[in-house]
Amino acid sequence: MEHTYNLGSRRPTRQVKVGELQIGSDSPIVVQSMTNVFTHDIDRCAAQINKMTENGCELVRLAVPRAEDTAALPEILRQVSVPIVADVHFHFERALEAIDAGVAKIRLNPGNIKDRGEVERVIAACKDKGVAIRVGVNQGSVVERRDLQVRAREKEQDLSILMVDKLRGYVEIFQDNHFDSLILSAKCHDAARCIQVNRAVSAEFDYPLHLGLTHAGDSQTGAVRSATALGTLLAEGIGDTMRVSLAGDPMTEIEAAWEILNSLGLRKRRKPELIACPTCGRTEIDLIGMVGKVKKALEEIKEPIKVAVMGCVVNGPGEADDADVALCGGKNKVVIYRQGEKVATVAAEKAVETLLEQVRLSCRQK
Repeated sequence: MEHTYNLGSRRPTRQVKVGELQIGSDSPIVVQSMTNVFTHDIDRCAAQINKMTENGCELVRLAVPRAEDTAALPEILRQVSVPIVADVHFHFERALEAIDAGVAKIRLNPGNIKDRGEVERVIAACKDKGVAIRVGVNQGSVVERRDLQVRAREKEQDLSILMVDKLRGYVEIFQDNHFDSLILSAKCHDAARCIQVNRAVSAEFDYPLHLGLTHAGDSQTGAVRSATALGTLLAEGIGDTMRVSLAGDPMTEIEAAWEILNSLGLRKRRKPELIACPTCGRTEIDLIGMVGKVKKALEEIKEPIKVAVMGCVVNGPGEADDADVALCGGKNKVVIYRQGEKVATVAAEKAVETLLEQVRLSCRQK
């Protein structure tokens, strides 16, 4: 069941082409992530990219700190179908090599390349090859800590204002070189500050915004922080591409990003949606065990079907009416619903099997 929500309208921005993608304005918000294997390990890197693509990643960033990494790019690009972003720090030569290899976008921090002439060489190469650039500022790299404390105290400014000031200086370099294929980012590890600084950036610039928290945390803490910050911004119409940065498997990042977008009704769901109650003293079946089994079984389903697993009659029938297929627990038995209609009552041990039969039937009827 597809829902549309009346959220704030998307802020108008320029559109930037990244490979076959259009980022910005009314284009779909793009989900991206980053590999966590060595780029020069070509087969392993390409395999991870392809798995990420299968799981819904639309733009993949690779670290290229060494010449052997950029040397691997042409072969990696031959093995994958998704646009690739080269993540460049400190060495402008890596950016030039990545552009020559055929990447669709460069992530560049001018603050890490002290020679403006070198930055301008990268800009010229990107302009010549039609390569986009993301330029951003991170909370931890705005200014040195002591300088930050002095400036914030003397000017009564907070870190968000300093971040926007730094980003403004970066953008001027690109404007001076008449480069428009620019995407901006301002990342923090603090959710409230991330909201604050991205509101300020969106008010000042009309370039597309890449959203994300930096150093957000593990898969649980980081996902909550990211959902808080990114969900707030996206609901306000701010943000054009996003990464949920988590310590661990990139597939978890992709799943979390899609769930944020799906929950806000900003992208159509690609996979089943599982609804489950938290359980309470009324529950008389092993609901938690059932939820785990249902979640595992739904991995084979490729339709955006809504499935509810509920523990008792308090909320169960209502959720069943709103779901494509639902399970409502009783005393050692469950009632199965399809499209709000009761279709079966079975023993608890047959609940998951019967539910999946109805899921497959509902998918065939869609």
